[in-house]
Amino acid sequence: MTRARIVRITGALVEACPLTGVGLYELTWVGQNRLMGEVVRVEGDRATVQVYEETTGLRVGEPVEPSGRGLGVHLGPGLLGSVLDGVGRPLYRVAEQTGDFIQPGVAAPTLDPSIRYAFEPAVTPGTEVAGGDILGRVEERPGFLHAILVPPGMNGKIAAIRSGTFTVEESVGSLEDGRELPLAHTWPVREPRPTGRRLPAERPFLTGQRIFDFLFPVAEGGSVSVPGGFGTGKTVIEQSLAKHAECDVVVFVGCGERGNEIAEVLGEFPRLVDARTGRSILERTVLVVNTSNMPVAAREASVYLGITIAEYFRDMGLRVAVLADSLSRWAEALREMGSRLQEIPGEEGYPTYLVNRLGKFYERSGRATLLGRPERTGALTFIGAISPPGGDFSEPVTQASLRVAGALWALDVTLAHQRQFPAVDWETSYSLHAEQLMPWFSQHVGSDWPTLRRDTLDLLQRDRDLREIAALVGPGALQDLDRLVLEIARIVREAVLGQSAYDPKDAVSSVEKTYQLAALTNRIYQAASRALASGATFEILRLSSARQALLALRDAGPEELAGCAACASAAIDAIAAGGETP
Repeated sequence: MTRARIVRITGALVEACPLTGVGLYELTWVGQNRLMGEVVRVEGDRATVQVYEETTGLRVGEPVEPSGRGLGVHLGPGLLGSVLDGVGRPLYRVAEQTGDFIQPGVAAPTLDPSIRYAFEPAVTPGTEVAGGDILGRVEERPGFLHAILVPPGMNGKIAAIRSGTFTVEESVGSLEDGRELPLAHTWPVREPRPTGRRLPAERPFLTGQRIFDFLFPVAEGGSVSVPGGFGTGKTVIEQSLAKHAECDVVVFVGCGERGNEIAEVLGEFPRLVDARTGRSILERTVLVVNTSNMPVAAREASVYLGITIAEYFRDMGLRVAVLADSLSRWAEALREMGSRLQEIPGEEGYPTYLVNRLGKFYERSGRATLLGRPERTGALTFIGAISPPGGDFSEPVTQASLRVAGALWALDVTLAHQRQFPAVDWETSYSLHAEQLMPWFSQHVGSDWPTLRRDTLDLLQRDRDLREIAALVGPGALQDLDRLVLEIARIVREAVLGQSAYDPKDAVSSVEKTYQLAALTNRIYQAASRALASGATFEILRLSSARQALLALRDAGPEELAGCAACASAAIDAIAAGGETP
């Protein structure tokens, strides 16, 4: 059999001939250094391979060897706390081999084969099992029991099952037909893992960020698009969600971002403590890293790798959040590869299948019943940052995302320049899940939560209109009721919607604290409106004491909330009495 050889090299694309019998997206080894690549086009006996590593020095005539399988990831104990590159190699172990820069052809298994895990079976010989069934558990980290699953598509009767310590390369048992039951298994990253019935959006994905939980909530299993220009705080928002969102596992995909931002994450996460477990946040996080100085071809694979890992943890019955920063860099990789393949370009040079690829990707989020026994549900929530050039939301990646995302958190550069953070434009942003989630908030937080949300949005809209008028005639020319709207909206922006990611007391806000702030602000507005209707003037009201009380409540720790809320209530009573400061 004639061995395939390289006949043409164009950047990260290599053409090999004769290469017959290969499938689309089949993994291949390219050149003497065995660079990792993936078949992206087949024409007769000639195949085009997209190489995921640096191709400098590659020569025509070097061998190309197909692997017979697609790009996959090894799923099992040892994933939590790991830092992987775009094709699943652990960067710490790669650094041990090659230093700080990845050398061509370096290989390292995703899971450490030297670690042994104590496995306790949950099934017995003779049990009929199918894909998704839980065979048993290992304690991957203190307090975290990692469920060992029957790989999807495998079924049969157990012939043997063993307890003891095993590595990820060993089997814990076997089926009667001779197939081994592995402690870890491989799954192709481009193929969604199967689930049972999709569940409706009934429970919120609580972010700890007031503006999202209050005005633009997203459901567990939902998808969010977060577009914003340079300096609007996309990365800070994604990192805040990774630190504080209520979920069991976080998969953070740094797709084409600056290396110093990822270095900051790697330095900060081990020091942060998860309030629920008392352990480092990094222990519930998987980081997939393809920074801007890494090969661009692997950037396209990194998001698939991240979401496949997330689906694996979801299949255990966990709540998983995937944070991708940013999808614009992923789309740019598609554009670059499409250009080298000489595909017909679409809008702004992006491939015509951009919308289809994004749609398939977003659809892998969701909340569903899971395959296998025991019965359980899992949720995968996807939040993707987008970096539109010049902050132009009409560009193709943003528009393609809006067609499939369940919520939009639009970041405004003007608000960022005004030091309003998170810099979310409440006029442009929306959530398709909001109405479905209002019953949950009404039951678990406050019965008037939907009314408070609607009134706050109405107030912010009136404020936007009045500020345009005030810019022309001056605030002093407005009626007292209009001046009151401007002042209350200012308090809403500062105390309710504004939140510092760097203030330890205010970096995360419970929904109970968010409700308190919104309810007290609404009470201030109602009390001041009644006082104006009774003949008081805007100057007499002296709202500054109420504003200071709310700002103190915003910055208060859990033990200080009751006292600050009491001060705010006293200030409201004074306003209702005619404006005397308590």
